[in-house]
Amino acid sequence: MMKNPEQTVGNLIDKQGVSFIASVSGDGFPCMKAMLPPRKREGIKEFWFTTNTSSMRVSQYRENPNASIYFCDRRFFRGVMLLGTMEVLQDAESKQLIWQEGDTMYYPQGVTDPDYCVLKFTAVRGRYYSNFHSEDFDVS
Repeated sequence: MMKNPEQTVGNLIDKQGVSFIASVSGDGFPCMKAMLPPRKREGIKEFWFTTNTSSMRVSQYRENPNASIYFCDRRFFRGVMLLGTMEVLQDAESKQLIWQEGDTMYYPQGVTDPDYCVLKFTAVRGRYYSNFHSEDFDVS
């Protein structure tokens, strides 16, 4: 049993170069996508990602905010899935919060590019896998 899910899961997340996010399609199927790691996280409760406003995923989150994110440590074959909701944020403060130099490669008009938005994931529970054992936990 994990003694401290926030520390165990947080350490795993911080070491990954890829994250996976999932949305729900209009006909109810899960849709998974590999992403860069979150730009910001607060504990294991809130995560911020960048994406294109015009993306399929943004449309799906606007229709149905149910989401999951997944992080996998391939070296030790362990991972964590977090379940929660995804918000699509386009306000100036949120966009500025996670903007990084070099983002103009993806968003040529800069931080105010209308095709740049922020995905904010808020977790409610998770499932951690390690050493051939899975464990569910709540996120508070």
